[in-house]
Amino acid sequence: MTNSWTDDILLKVVNIIVYVVFLGSNVYTVAVPYDIYFSGRETYITPAPWAYLIWSLIHLLLLGTVIYQFTPSGKKVIIDGISWRFPLLGVLNAIYVYLWASHHYAVAFIFALFVSSAVTHIYYIVKKFHAPANTGDEVFVHLPFSLYHGWTTVLVITTAFDAFGVNALTHPAGVWTKVFVFLGMFFLEATAATYAFSSPEGDLPASVAIMWSLFAIFAHQNVHRSGFIHWSALAFAVLSAFWVFRGIFGLYPRFRGGSIVLDEERAPLVGSHN
Repeated sequence: MTNSWTDDILLKVVNIIVYVVFLGSNVYTVAVPYDIYFSGRETYITPAPWAYLIWSLIHLLLLGTVIYQFTPSGKKVIIDGISWRFPLLGVLNAIYVYLWASHHYAVAFIFALFVSSAVTHIYYIVKKFHAPANTGDEVFVHLPFSLYHGWTTVLVITTAFDAFGVNALTHPAGVWTKVFVFLGMFFLEATAATYAFSSPEGDLPASVAIMWSLFAIFAHQNVHRSGFIHWSALAFAVLSAFWVFRGIFGLYPRFRGGSIVLDEERAPLVGSHN
């Protein structure tokens, strides 16, 4: 039976609609009269505004995802594998962005957990059951959801401080603030290390998302605000960069003669016949 681009057309159309809504929610954050990335709540773990440029890359990759779903290979992973989890993720993310942009930080934190849970479920399905069969799978499925997973991990931490942390513009960093910020950054760096060892080649995009964010925290939390937080952020950023380089080194065996060696090519032939 041949595959047609109209198979499961309802889910494909919903994916496109939700993608547009998801994109629109982030456009809203920069289209409002006040730029939320410059006028939002300031905490001692708030990253520099340029950290949020990662949304642009995620949107670009997911645009490829909603187009790729119309191919036979894309349908197998996106429609048959991820299924309705992608629209659910898009809706949850749009709600989170709206709540965060409108300064409802406590509720936004709850939805950040929902978003993280939805991304984690998709990430697990993609990594566990859908090894990349071609370059399209790598670029339009594995890459965006790895990047997304790492980025939402950062958002959970930063939104938690938005909701429950002190205002860095009006309150000096006390001992407990420094401790919790340190633990938050340590968690991010440890997560980057976990990504690096999640497979023989590691998960490079997810580690990059965390490294990017830690350097943005270092850049924004200047030494005059808190020297301890400033230099701790740099230390954790450098450590996360090490895990990124470990991931780059781990990718080397996947390239032979300029082509990607896919998982099924690297897998051992179990039970093969002579």
